[in-house]
Amino acid sequence: MRAVKSVLVMAGTLRRRDTVTPEDILLIWAMRDSNVPKFLEHDLPLFEGIVSDLFPGVDVPFIDYGQLKVKIEKNLTDNKYSCPPKYVGKVIQLLETMLVRHGIMLVGTTGTGKTTCSKTLGDALKDLHDDGSTDPMHKHVKISTLNPKSVTMG
Repeated sequence: MRAVKSVLVMAGTLRRRDTVTPEDILLIWAMRDSNVPKFLEHDLPLFEGIVSDLFPGVDVPFIDYGQLKVKIEKNLTDNKYSCPPKYVGKVIQLLETMLVRHGIMLVGTTGTGKTTCSKTLGDALKDLHDDGSTDPMHKHVKISTLNPKSVTMG
């Protein structure tokens, strides 16, 4: 039920932000944005097949993140990282996940870009705020990284 609720909350947020897009497209965006970041690469075609079965013939455009994407790419290149489109997409997926979840864990082996992903998103949102953006999501970000091994069970 939590998964259904998060999809509905995201769909409601999208509807309030965009009153002209058809509801079926908003629902697909909400399902995609709240679930795709949790899937592994080989699960994506299965998810896309399920969505196309549920909504036959619906062509779903991707959300244009414009300036956010530009700032993410700029932060990556300023910090001497390459910016492949898949990684930039992962940074955007982190933001989309944060919009519907209260807590997030980035998991993976050492050197896979978890810290860089969260730091890049924070820096991009700060840069957009500093540039005068009026979007309420564009703010200065404080990131606290915890090592789970340092927290006792008690």
